Amino acid sequence: MTTRNLDALFEPRAIAFVGASARPGSVGEVITRNLLSAGFSGPVMLVNPKGGEIQGQAVHARIEDLPQVPDLAVIATPAETVPALVTALGQKGCRAAVVISAGFESGGREAELKQAVLDAARPHLMRIVGPNCLGFLSPLHRINASFAHRMPQAGHLALVAQSGAVAAAALDWAPPHGVGFSHIVTVGDSADVDVGDLLDYLALDAETDGIVLYLEGVADARKFMSAARAAARSKPVAVIKSGRSSAGAKAAFSHTGALAGADAVYDAAFRRAGLLRVDTLAELFEAAQAFSAGVRSSGDRLAILTNGGGAGVLAVDALEGAGAALAELSAETLAALDGIAPAHWSRRNPVDILGDAHPALYGQAMEVLMHAPEVDAVLALNCPVAVASSTEAAKATADAVARAGRRHKPVLTAWLGEAGTADARSLFATSRIPTYDTPEQAITAFGQLVRARRTHELLVEAPPPGPGPTDPTTARKIVEDALRQGRTALTDPEARAVLRAYGVPVVESQSAATPGGAGLAAGRMEGKVVLKILSRDISHKSDVGGVRLGLEGASETELAARDMLGRIAKLRPEARVDGFIVEPMIERPNAEELLAGLVQDPTFGPVVMVGQGGVAVQVTADRALGLPPLNSALARDMVARTRVSKLLAGYRDRPPADLEALARVLVALGDLASDLPEVTELDINPLLCDAEGVIAVDARIGVRTPDAQTPRLAILPYPAQLARDIEVGGETLRIRPIRPTDADRLCEMVDLSSDRDVRLRFSGGLRRLTPDLARRLTQIDYDRHIALIAENPAGEILGVGRLVCAPEGDSAEFALMVRSDRQARGLGSFLLQAVVDYAAAKGIATVWGDVARDNERMREVAAHLGFVAEAAHDTARVRMTRRLEAQPAEA
Repeated sequence: MTTRNLDALFEPRAIAFVGASARPGSVGEVITRNLLSAGFSGPVMLVNPKGGEIQGQAVHARIEDLPQVPDLAVIATPAETVPALVTALGQKGCRAAVVISAGFESGGREAELKQAVLDAARPHLMRIVGPNCLGFLSPLHRINASFAHRMPQAGHLALVAQSGAVAAAALDWAPPHGVGFSHIVTVGDSADVDVGDLLDYLALDAETDGIVLYLEGVADARKFMSAARAAARSKPVAVIKSGRSSAGAKAAFSHTGALAGADAVYDAAFRRAGLLRVDTLAELFEAAQAFSAGVRSSGDRLAILTNGGGAGVLAVDALEGAGAALAELSAETLAALDGIAPAHWSRRNPVDILGDAHPALYGQAMEVLMHAPEVDAVLALNCPVAVASSTEAAKATADAVARAGRRHKPVLTAWLGEAGTADARSLFATSRIPTYDTPEQAITAFGQLVRARRTHELLVEAPPPGPGPTDPTTARKIVEDALRQGRTALTDPEARAVLRAYGVPVVESQSAATPGGAGLAAGRMEGKVVLKILSRDISHKSDVGGVRLGLEGASETELAARDMLGRIAKLRPEARVDGFIVEPMIERPNAEELLAGLVQDPTFGPVVMVGQGGVAVQVTADRALGLPPLNSALARDMVARTRVSKLLAGYRDRPPADLEALARVLVALGDLASDLPEVTELDINPLLCDAEGVIAVDARIGVRTPDAQTPRLAILPYPAQLARDIEVGGETLRIRPIRPTDADRLCEMVDLSSDRDVRLRFSGGLRRLTPDLARRLTQIDYDRHIALIAENPAGEILGVGRLVCAPEGDSAEFALMVRSDRQARGLGSFLLQAVVDYAAAKGIATVWGDVARDNERMREVAAHLGFVAEAAHDTARVRMTRRLEAQPAEA
C-alpha cells in the first residue's frame, strides 16, 4: 500500500515530456531521443513553450494543450519552474512524474523549491520520482525516460539506485553479460518516492524475479525494513551500500556505543531484512547475473566439472572463503561418471574430465551431476584447448541444462580465456545461464547465492512474545527515578536490578559508603571478593584503578578501598564518589568473557550487540549486531557470527558453553529495548559464559528522556497486547495477531473452506494457498499491516481479519475471511469490528475494502458496521468504505 499511483510510473498508457529539445547534446534532446526511440506502445507527447516540431513529432507549448492525459510525465526544466509544472500536470490528471531537473539540493531556496513540488503534487495524489536523478527505464515496457546513454535489453531484474552514475555503469556492464532488466529507477533526492516505496511495488511485480539496490543511506528505517523484508520474502534482493569506511558511532560511555559503527548497524539491518549485502560493484554485478537468470540456491554443496585440473583447484581454494562446501560424490554418482568419462578422469570432485574431453562429454557429465542428490549446484569450467571446441562444450552444457527443465539445480559457468570464449559466453547469456570470467568470480557468485538463502531463512524468524521481564514495574521505576534526578546513567546496583528484572543472571553485590563499610561487607562474604568504585561520573572503572580483584577479608578490602580513593582523587579529582561495590569473586576458569550490550543507532534505533569482552574489547573489536526484537534462533545466529563463538563451541578439555542461556540474555536485551526507550546504551562486560550458563559480572546503563529525535524500533515487536478471549456462538475463541508459525494452519483453514468462499476472498481462480502466499500472509511487520486470527482451543484458525495501511497513514484496506463451516455466527462481524477499532486507535481516517458483487454476506456484514457502498475500479467489485473518528492510540 506504499505503491499508490506507482502503476502510472511502471505501466503508463501515455507519457508527456516537459523540456523537450532539439539542441544537440542537451539533456532535453537526449531524453527526447530516448523516449521516441525506445518503442513505447502509447503516445509520447512533447512539451516546450516554443512549440514547433521535433523528429516529426508535434511539440505542445503548454501542458493544458496536450491532446491526452499522460499517466507519466518527465520533467527536465530549471528547478524554479517545476512546482508550477507539477500543478498543471496534476490538474490535467497526471498521476506520476520523473523530475530529472537538478538544483533541489538541501539548503536555502533549493529546499523551498523541493517542498513546493511536494505541495503541488499532494492535492492530486501525484507521485514524484527525483528530483536530480538520471531517470526511469522500463525495458519490458519500452520506456526510456532518462538521459542514459543506452537502452538495456529486457529481462527480469530490477535495479533501484540512489546514484545515477552507478545505474549508468550497470547499463554499460549488462549487455555483454546477457543481463536484462525489467525496470531501472534512480531516485535522486527521494523527495517523495523512495527505495521503500519501490521495494513494495517490485515485491509484487510478476515481471521482476530479482532486485539489486545501490544505497547511500536510509531515511525512514521502519518503512525501509518493512518493505525490504516483504520484497526479500518473495524474491532475492542484493544491496551495496557506499560509505563502509566512514567513522562509526563514537561513545565514551560504553564499549557497545564505541563498537556499533554506522556501517555495522546497516549490515545487521540488511541481514535481518533478508538482503544479500555485497561489498563491491563487481560483486553486485556477479549477483545480478545469477538473479537475472532466476538461479536460486537450495544448499551449499557444489560439484565442479572441468577439463583442467588447475582451474578446478582454483575454484576449490575459493570455496572456503565463500562459505560453501565441495560436494562429496556418492558411490552411485562416481559409478555413473565412470561409465562416460575417460579412463584417467579424477574420480572425485572436482570432476576433471581431462583436456581432450569431447564436447558431448560436458553434457553427459552435467546430467549426472545435476541428478546427484548429494549435489546442490554445479559449476562448469572450461579451459580452451586445440583438440576440443570450447563453444561446442558450452552448447552441450546449455543443452543439458535445458533438458533438465526450469527446476534444475543452479548451474554456473566460467569459460576461461577471452577472444576464444566470446561465443561460448554469448551462448550462455542467451540461455540465461550465469557465466563468469574466472573460477573465483563464479565461486563468489555461488557464495552469494548461499548467503542469500541463509538470510532468507532468517526471515521466517519473527519473534513470538517471550516470558518478558520478571519485574517490569521495578525496572521502569528505577529508570524513571534516575531521570527525575537529572542523571544520565544508572548506578551499578540500579543497573544490576534492571537486568535482574529482565531475567539476566547477575552477581549479587553489596554497596558501602565508606572504606570501612566495604571491609564489613567483605567480611560477610565467603572467599575472595571484588571491590569496585561506585561513581556516577566514572564509566570505565578499570581505566582509573577502580577495580580490585581477589581481595580477602575485611582489613584487606578496607585498605584497598582507601588506596582506591587516593588514586581516583589524583586521576579524576572532579569525579563524585558515592561509595563502593563489594561482590563475591566469581571463579569460573572455563568461562569466556563476553560483551553483551545495547545502543541506540540514529537511523535504525535500538541495536543489540554480542562479542568478545574483557578490558581489551575495543582492541579485539569482535562483535555481531542484531535488530530487536530477537528470538533464540536470531540470537544464536548473532553469536555464530563472532570469532569468540569458536571458543564457545568447546575445545580440548573445555566443554561447549550454554549457548541457549546466552541467547536468552540477548533476547532479554531486545525486550528491554522495546520496553524502555529511555535506555540509550547498555554494557554487560564481562558476561561470563561457560557450560554452567551465564552471569553478568559488571554492567552500566545510560538513560535519557525520549524526544521527537529519539530513534524508534526499526522492527515492531509482536503486539501481544491485542490478544484476548471472546465468546462467539457459545464457544470461547482466542483473538490474537497472526504469527509466521501460523502458515500451515492458515492453509488448513483455506482447505476447509468452500471453493466459492476461497474465490470471493482471493479471486484469480485460487483454490489453495501456496507456501509462498501463506508466508506473505503470515510474516507481516505489525506496523503497516495487521492480521487478527480467531482460533479455537484446538488451535484451528477459524477466521482472519486483515488491515493494510497506506503509506500516508490516512487510509487502510481491510480483508476478511471466515472458514465456511463457521459463518453466520457473528465471527465475521467481530473480526471486522476488531480491525476497524485497531484502525481508529492508529488514527486512520478511512477503512475500505473491495468486495465481490456476488459476495452478499460480506457486503451485509460491512453495511451493518457502518460501511457505505461505492464504485470500485473493478466493475465486478464494490468498494465498501467507512470514515472513522480517530481514537487516542493505545500505549
